[in-house]
Amino acid sequence: MRYAIVVFWVVLALIAAGITYVRLAPSELGRWHRMPEFQSDSDFENGVNRILKTGPDGLAGLAAVAKAGPRTRLLAGSPAHGMMTWITRTKWIGFPDYTTAVQEGDMLRIHARSRFGKSDLRVNRVRVDGWISQLKPQQNGAGSS
Repeated sequence: MRYAIVVFWVVLALIAAGITYVRLAPSELGRWHRMPEFQSDSDFENGVNRILKTGPDGLAGLAAVAKAGPRTRLLAGSPAHGMMTWITRTKWIGFPDYTTAVQEGDMLRIHARSRFGKSDLRVNRVRVDGWISQLKPQQNGAGSS
């Protein structure tokens, strides 16, 4: 019985340490504030890529939508710099997902991905597509290319 209690507390401590790491691990700008090359919309195991015609103010519009989103904060960038990265955390444990957007002329490119695990259970897809649907109609009206 004593052994089982010790094992229980060790397992509990390991779980607590893991959750603490997930919530407090630093976000390295060089790793997360970057945009990979992609040519079309795509969904992958732990994230999504989106390209859409927004006009030149698409990034500023997306910034306003992201700022209003729950558990989302800006990691780096600004509309003036042409690139922004946000961290959105899950409600209970605080798993971080990173969303980077770049304005290229009239086109807005968005890359969202999870930090931990191999699957994001489509939460990045739902969030990014939700953000896109909230952009002003004149920005989102052209659709993706």
